[in-house]
Amino acid sequence: MAQVPGMETSAISVLKRAVELDQTSRFQESLVCYQEGIQLLMDVLKAVKDDSKKFHYREKIKGYMDRAEQIKVHVNQLKEEGKYHEQIRIAEDATGYSYDALFRPYINEGLTEVWVEDPYIRHIHQLYNFLRFCEMLLKACCKVTRIHLLTSQEEGENSSQQASALLELRQSLESQRVRLDVQYSTFHDREIRFDNGWIIKIGRGLDYFKKPKGRFSIGYCDYDLRQCQETTVDIFHTKHTKTL
Repeated sequence: MAQVPGMETSAISVLKRAVELDQTSRFQESLVCYQEGIQLLMDVLKAVKDDSKKFHYREKIKGYMDRAEQIKVHVNQLKEEGKYHEQIRIAEDATGYSYDALFRPYINEGLTEVWVEDPYIRHIHQLYNFLRFCEMLLKACCKVTRIHLLTSQEEGENSSQQASALLELRQSLESQRVRLDVQYSTFHDREIRFDNGWIIKIGRGLDYFKKPKGRFSIGYCDYDLRQCQETTVDIFHTKHTKTL
């Protein structure tokens, strides 16, 4: 019983976030939070012994489950009609937008192939960003087997750095049974596509984090704590996945 207050606090926090996302029409994200919060409340329900409290939690769970189901139906209808569009505005200096936090709502077990179009995977910090993105995919609840990268080619003395970094990453991904295909082009579009139909367009591409103030500053290692540059994220869904 000593764990119940902590479990309940966690559930309240997640469900509060779900409601906030719901109210701002960020439905896919809110659905993920509702599902997580409902599971936490169900854990609380199992732990309490008082019948009146059990009734209270059952009613709460039912209400949240009903709302989650409504959102699921709504999102599926929009996806079916090809009308799904969600926009996230990341404010200057905002935190909490690591790749895991941003992309997780759109990753599922059916995801196997990813296309990344970003002209700025060239400099060392941008290459590290792409590495972190790949690591995020490997840790997620999916079985990605192929990642396509379309970027612009670095010129001058730094060209070998880009080539060697991407070669090393390709070899490392191969050890995880993931194939990395790299192509170069001169373009300015930034877009990430998943073969489950989700399309994420970030105004700044993957390079939306600010440089940390120092190597021992908060946010240097944990990107959830890293400050961001102002940008906009547009999310769409399509049945037709583009190939490079």
